[in-house]
Amino acid sequence: MAEIKFAVWNMEWLNNLFTGGSNGAPSVFKDDADFADRNKKVTIAERKADIALALQHINADLMVIVEGPNKTEELQLLFDELAPGDWQCFIQTSKSINGPGRTDVWSSSQCVGIAVRVDGNKFDAQTPMRIFDSMDENSGAIFEASEPFWMDVGTDKIPEWFRFERRPAYAEIKLVDGEIFRVVGLHLKSKGIFSAHEWSRWWAMADANRERLLAQCRQFRMAFLDGYLSDDETKDIPLIVCGDINDGPGFDTSEMKLKASGVESLMGSVWHPGLVLGNALFDRLSDKDKARLNFEDNSTTSFADPIFNHTYHRVWIDHILYSRNGPDNWVKDADILRQIGDDGPKYYEISDHYPVVAHIAL
Repeated sequence: MAEIKFAVWNMEWLNNLFTGGSNGAPSVFKDDADFADRNKKVTIAERKADIALALQHINADLMVIVEGPNKTEELQLLFDELAPGDWQCFIQTSKSINGPGRTDVWSSSQCVGIAVRVDGNKFDAQTPMRIFDSMDENSGAIFEASEPFWMDVGTDKIPEWFRFERRPAYAEIKLVDGEIFRVVGLHLKSKGIFSAHEWSRWWAMADANRERLLAQCRQFRMAFLDGYLSDDETKDIPLIVCGDINDGPGFDTSEMKLKASGVESLMGSVWHPGLVLGNALFDRLSDKDKARLNFEDNSTTSFADPIFNHTYHRVWIDHILYSRNGPDNWVKDADILRQIGDDGPKYYEISDHYPVVAHIAL
């Protein structure tokens, strides 16, 4: 039985590290003295050093990267220069029309990527990763599921038009012993509102963001996951669905109006228990916390309170979900990494999200 270490991490605005790539010129890192953040407090050199230290500490065999750079060659450059070992990388680019009946196209940044370490004798030497480009109509269900769509998710019974700001990254992974599984990396609609507004306007925007997030979760569940877990071609292939879902279990105030949770909709319906996904971070909780549905220990990021200064809320929005069609306990030992060693930097100093890790055994 082959076993690998898997990680998913929102690495926060990796595209700020790169420049070039136009008119055929290769993408390169910005100058070390340039700044990597909008507040001009962290230089490119400092950011690269932090990332290198983190990637060494995470020590993953397979990673899903959220808020990655804009191009595969940029993610490949980052792993070639900053990560230990040899890697094969992929960035899922995203383009979509700007509305129904329109022809102008919007291109996303902060793309989702996948990276496989290929020098550790953990994966097939010839084809460790098979990509299904969700921008390519020949990729089938993943393309169709991530195209713009109409859905009624509100209380007005009127279908509305939605799209995925970032299309899913989707690949089949082949282990050294020939076992295969597939992984989907998601970065769904943020619920955050990052500027000041009149209070009623703020709530209207908050409600709209929840509707968009819920629509994306329902669309991916109905248009991709239900079919994947039922169709003869894929139903026996274990599946990981992971990433920054931007939602946790239960209802916040806006979700109470919709009477639905985004991540719980993504995981599946109790009416189809065979199609429900497990949650690796839920599995790590103590029996007491599971019984009480106490998720405090699973926070993966935090955000500032919109009213009270110096007040932050810790939330669980990064997930590793898994299908039930693999061997028992095939995704195990999930954890949230908060600090590099006993005296190293804390991960919140490197990114605004903590890495989530687990072991995969097939």
